[in-house]
Amino acid sequence: MHGVILGSFCLGFGLVLAITDRLTLADIAARALEDRQNSLSQVIPAGIHDNNPVTDTLLMKDARDKEVTVYRARKAGRVTGVAYEIYGTGYAGEIRLMLGIDADGKLLGVRVLAHKETPGLGDKIEEKKGDWILRFTGLSFGDPAPERWKVKKDGGQFDQFAGATITPRGVLAAIRSGSNSSPRTKPDCWR
Repeated sequence: MHGVILGSFCLGFGLVLAITDRLTLADIAARALEDRQNSLSQVIPAGIHDNNPVTDTLLMKDARDKEVTVYRARKAGRVTGVAYEIYGTGYAGEIRLMLGIDADGKLLGVRVLAHKETPGLGDKIEEKKGDWILRFTGLSFGDPAPERWKVKKDGGQFDQFAGATITPRGVLAAIRSGSNSSPRTKPDCWR
């Protein structure tokens, strides 16, 4: 008897969860699209495109043979910039970033999408916590020279945070590899 009652409760709650999932699916997808548009608007300036980069995408393989969605900004039909996710390793694990690059290889912007860095230390990579991440806009892998794309502690050009060097190192390594390798360098991105 107890098994029937427990089974009935489980079945009932399972149905409620399934129905709730179906009812909220469209709202969740809409929020995800808004989040993606927000991330892209921070790394692809509105002035360089007349299309919606969220819908102008291309699926490519990166240097690690991982599939990457490339978002293309177009003006008058010509690709003027691309954005894609890059990954670094910080003190507390993986750091996901969005990188925007123009046709000349200049960085349009870099923004943090997700991380697990220590609050008050490593989280200074977020734009809302400080302006450290903004210093990369306008640079390219040749400016500064490739050997200068390091934190000052390692002989590079970029400041680290007091007490947090691993996080900036991870971000710089991700930007360096992301701006110097595929998918940006693949001709398909620019068609």
